[in-house]
Amino acid sequence: MHLTTYTDYSLRVLMYEGIKGAEISTISEIAERYGISRNHLMKVVQKLGQLGYLETLRGKGGGIRLALRPDQINIGEVVLNMEDELALVQCFKDDEGVCRIEPACVLRHALEEAQAAFFGVLNRHTLATLLAPKRRLSSLLLINAAEQARLVVKRSRA
Repeated sequence: MHLTTYTDYSLRVLMYEGIKGAEISTISEIAERYGISRNHLMKVVQKLGQLGYLETLRGKGGGIRLALRPDQINIGEVVLNMEDELALVQCFKDDEGVCRIEPACVLRHALEEAQAAFFGVLNRHTLATLLAPKRRLSSLLLINAAEQARLVVKRSRA
């Protein structure tokens, strides 16, 4: 099973937002912290917003934040919603016709079982599960450092 970069970025955005909590983030901020394309993230954030995972706030002071609690976001569901193509092999696609060996094929059933196991594991996890090492993740993404720098700037302006 191979997940697309689109799904990878989706999970990263959700994790970042889960670490930030109720605080608003920007796409540029997330792109900078992960070192990934802002343009790709714009599409990801738009879809996550449409699916109800993110709340998007427009205008000055706008940005994004989680629309649900981390324990309400199932990872298997996110992957299913973000991936366009989940067929492991051609015969999984309904529109590809019938395979010559389909009546006796064990491979297809083995792959279906493997895919079901893959999603069975993902479905046991929520965003809250992925955020278990929150302090370490926050440190690696420089979230606390960024917040501290903002506080210093605010204090110096006062």
